[in-house]
Amino acid sequence: MKPNYTLNNLGLALRANKLIHGEGLVLSALKNHPKGIVFLANDAGENITEKIKTKCKTFHVELNMEYDSDALSKAIGKLNRKVILLTDQRFIKK
Repeated sequence: MKPNYTLNNLGLALRANKLIHGEGLVLSALKNHPKGIVFLANDAGENITEKIKTKCKTFHVELNMEYDSDALSKAIGKLNRKVILLTDQRFIKK
């Protein structure tokens, strides 16, 4: 099985303190990180999905809904994570 480099980089970004996770923290940090990428779990609930999509559109932040919550949670070693904001440009370029 081929490793997923995007998910591996999320784990590295967490250790480097370059990402924000959790709905409330991401929503409040979006306006301060307009060049970030938001990873939203494709199995997230309707309310959180609409909130995140609206905020991303408002602040022109890229949104990625490729992964489910299990993959995102496992990538950063936390339980039940639906939303992750990657803030560092070096990790984004990778």
